[in-house]
Amino acid sequence: MHEMTLPEIQNTIHEISDTLSIWMKTYGISFTPSVNVTGGEPFLKKDIFEILDTFRSRGFEIYLLTNGTLIDSDMAKRLCALEIKGIQVSIEGPRKIHESIRGKHSFAGSLRGVTNLLEAGLDVTLNVTLSYLNAGYFMDLFQLSSALGVQKLGFSRLVPSGRGETLRKEMLQTEDVKDLYEKIFSMNTNGLEIVTGDPVASQSRKETDDKDNGDIALGGCAAGISGLTILPDGTLLPCRRLPVPVGNILKDSLREVWAASKVLNALRDRSMYKGKCGSCRKWAHCRGCRAIAYAYSHAQGQGDFLAPDPQCFINQ
Repeated sequence: MHEMTLPEIQNTIHEISDTLSIWMKTYGISFTPSVNVTGGEPFLKKDIFEILDTFRSRGFEIYLLTNGTLIDSDMAKRLCALEIKGIQVSIEGPRKIHESIRGKHSFAGSLRGVTNLLEAGLDVTLNVTLSYLNAGYFMDLFQLSSALGVQKLGFSRLVPSGRGETLRKEMLQTEDVKDLYEKIFSMNTNGLEIVTGDPVASQSRKETDDKDNGDIALGGCAAGISGLTILPDGTLLPCRRLPVPVGNILKDSLREVWAASKVLNALRDRSMYKGKCGSCRKWAHCRGCRAIAYAYSHAQGQGDFLAPDPQCFINQ
């Protein structure tokens, strides 16, 4: 696989920034562009600070997703100087649970990284990927977050694709997801912010009437709506967990891909959605997790990114 060079990455950042500026001017809208830089592990990339600085120079809010093990004190200070908006560090549970998932000795390394980031004055989120391997340890992570002094504790659901494909049997059943989310949102957090990018969790947290929210996507799952993923070779995906290519940034116009991709347009079309997601009154603000829907249906021989989210309990 050809991995993009630093000049190619920088040119891509400029193209994205210019495209967003044109859209804002053309359509009279104003927003602050943001980017989530992740991997694998982003700090294995030798040009990572040059890349981050290029994003900063073009006005992007920058967020980093990392395991934290490579972040020493000097690196944390450099990140602070780059005005990084937030850093998410993956912690899967207490030490024994975390290391059973992430490898031996990884827990202490991650905590050292978190401490260095906090001492440098950065905003840190601990994030757990929930499955049967660690669902019973969320309170332990709450206590750890409070003890460390991080600002946020986040969670997401296991997506059974890539490395996660071997853990498909560890996916939480629908009722267990519902019970766990109810416990999480009923906790007394004492100032610790609980956050999630899971659209099902976000919608279950909101009290709404029975009115249908309509056919125009206004929030929820970002795939095809508010973001794109760029892989190291320039391949464009609707989401980093949804392996359905829609183009390549080194060959294709970002503007054309965003406007003309059949995949992206299908993700925006409620009539294309299957099962309970298409008929759900909260479609406009949710649509389930498209990556989980795809991975689950793929395991059944279908690979349909418009399939229903198998763990959704809303409207049941």
